[in-house]
Amino acid sequence: MAARARENRAGIYRLLRVISIPLFFGAWELVSRSGVVNEFLFPPPSVIAQALFDWGMHGQLVLDIAMSVSRVVVGYVIGATAGVAVGIATARYPALSSLLTPVFQILRPIPPIALVPIVILWLGLNEPGKYFLILWAVFFTVWISAHLGVQRVDPLLIRAAQALGTPEHRMLRELLLPGALPYIFVGLRTSLSVAFYTLVAAELAGAFAGVAYRIDIAHENLRIGLMMAGLVVLGVISACLDLAFEGWARHAMKWR
Repeated sequence: MAARARENRAGIYRLLRVISIPLFFGAWELVSRSGVVNEFLFPPPSVIAQALFDWGMHGQLVLDIAMSVSRVVVGYVIGATAGVAVGIATARYPALSSLLTPVFQILRPIPPIALVPIVILWLGLNEPGKYFLILWAVFFTVWISAHLGVQRVDPLLIRAAQALGTPEHRMLRELLLPGALPYIFVGLRTSLSVAFYTLVAAELAGAFAGVAYRIDIAHENLRIGLMMAGLVVLGVISACLDLAFEGWARHAMKWR
């Protein structure tokens, strides 16, 4: 009986996951069409779907998505790689931590959007400026997760490896990095969402293509449906990348 009850609950949960998105958009459609809210300012999903279709038919949707994703990928890869490397180094070497951690703790709370004016002055409206803003946001999130992850590795294992004469490079590769991976993956997954937040600020600061850029253009022309379509596109892209990352992380952590 208990097994049957668990199976029934699992089936209900699967059904809820399947119908959650249709229910959400259905409720949205009803509320928007009901007259309770201003339909022009809060368009229903059917209007947004038409705007999304028109966006794709004009050939701009693919280009905008490609530009936005490329900015996220470049900034994310550079920022995450640097964050992992520096995080492991600062956790492993106290002298380096004493030198860098106070500086990072000052820089880390600065939101990327606050850097937009100075980045425009330094790098202009070109792609490197957008990469830098995303890199900045990703780096500190990954750095602190890698730093804390290495610090949480069992010190008994470290002392045992040292007693056995394990070289430093093997210590890093075979003990510290694997031990810190759960923390690093949390930082990497969190920073993926942060990268998309920063992408919006980067594109609104000045771009000639991109999903957030298209949202800004739609705002200037009071095309609310297209604005909402842009938000949906950003959400779908971010959710798909998050699911892909979750699957990759689960596969990479099978050994644990």
